[in-house]
Amino acid sequence: MGIYEKGFERPSPIQEESIPIALTGSDILARAKNGTGKTAAFCIPALEKIDQDNNVIQVVILVPTRELALQTSQVCKELGKHLQIQVMVTTGGTSLKDDIMRLYQPVHLLVGTPGRILDLAKKGVCILKNCSMLIMDEADKLLSPEFQPSIEQLIHFLPANRQILMFSATFPVTVKDFKDRYLKKPYVINLMDELTLKGITQYYAFVEERQKVHCLNTLFSKLQINQSIIFCNSVNRVELLAKKITELGYSCFYIHAKMLQDHRNRVFHDFRNGACRNLVCTDLFTRGIDIQAVNVVINFDFPKNSETYLHRVGRSGRFGHLGLAVNLITYEDRFNLYRIEQELGTEIKQIPPHIDQAIYCR
Repeated sequence: MGIYEKGFERPSPIQEESIPIALTGSDILARAKNGTGKTAAFCIPALEKIDQDNNVIQVVILVPTRELALQTSQVCKELGKHLQIQVMVTTGGTSLKDDIMRLYQPVHLLVGTPGRILDLAKKGVCILKNCSMLIMDEADKLLSPEFQPSIEQLIHFLPANRQILMFSATFPVTVKDFKDRYLKKPYVINLMDELTLKGITQYYAFVEERQKVHCLNTLFSKLQINQSIIFCNSVNRVELLAKKITELGYSCFYIHAKMLQDHRNRVFHDFRNGACRNLVCTDLFTRGIDIQAVNVVINFDFPKNSETYLHRVGRSGRFGHLGLAVNLITYEDRFNLYRIEQELGTEIKQIPPHIDQAIYCR
């Protein structure tokens, strides 16, 4: 009911991967960015495993900052709203006496920063001998020099058969060293390279250079474009093409690396807000773009390598996107086309006379 009331309808990829594994009792090392639903990915199994009739600390969630501690405990309380689970948050910079008093009452789940929890454990008021699950969020930050000694001491207060879940956006050496020393056969989840061509139908059209604009015009008239991004391989070509598209009577913005940053930001902002249907750009624009409304990507100039192709065509971050990618291929591009297909393990088919709208329109 807690999950339902938070409005979660289906698990995000990180939740789908970590929750079942966490419930089996395995250690986990998961790599995921913020904004991917990782807090619930560890809070849900933590709440699920707590025995509410046993008034001891059963889960500790370590975070590097006070703000994150408050936010995480809030998520635990909301998700566990219909359970009789007592959540406590403790961080440095607040009254130690209040925390000690609070620990005389039942606490099942403790969220906090490492120094304060260690302090309470050393004083004998925070009893961790029954704590079977330790969760480290933002593990890369927790294993920086200021926190690592506290965490290693803290682990000695936990039972030998404890389960450790680590979530981190990056995997520096410290994270690897720590994993090798303290995690038993961890299950590794890596969702950082979530740029994917899933849900995107890819076509190529074999054209001569001088037919490209005509071909683009045909695509505009035949496709059901919500918003499109059109890639060129040079600044010069971006401007020329944008001019051509405008002459053909279609609305169009352009963006490239030689423009001033605030001008670029403004174009991006307006395009994102739907002020214009088509955007012509160079590769500067490929990373981290996630515009929900873009359903067609056109490579007016075919890229030279597979990474560029993936960043242009694979839409970042959000799952459940349908899209269409159309590549205009000249005789010179044919080897690159074949190589990119091989390297990405994907198929780029010849464009059919008619494209079913269901494959790229929601």
